[in-house]
Amino acid sequence: MEGDSVTLNLDDTDRQRKDLIMWTFGQDILIAQFNRKNNMTKIVNNSADGKFRDRLKLDQTGSLTITNTRTTDSGLYKVTSSKTEKTLNTFNLTVYG
Repeated sequence: MEGDSVTLNLDDTDRQRKDLIMWTFGQDILIAQFNRKNNMTKIVNNSADGKFRDRLKLDQTGSLTITNTRTTDSGLYKVTSSKTEKTLNTFNLTVYG
């Protein structure tokens, strides 16, 4: 529902100890990164034309939370590992107005 928060969970078994975890939206637009080696997170606020500005949170597990959701947030979210270069999970999010 529009205005709610949603968390896209990364399963603990999906993570490797020294992976760089990358979250993308739509046509592989990078929106967030989590460096497991040094526990550094990076939110890319200017990606996707700034539509996620100040609304993304990345926790220490690599799970992504979108706050104050909008209908325009609907779409495909993908999380990949730089170490294995494979998709760990995909989420097809639909936000209703």
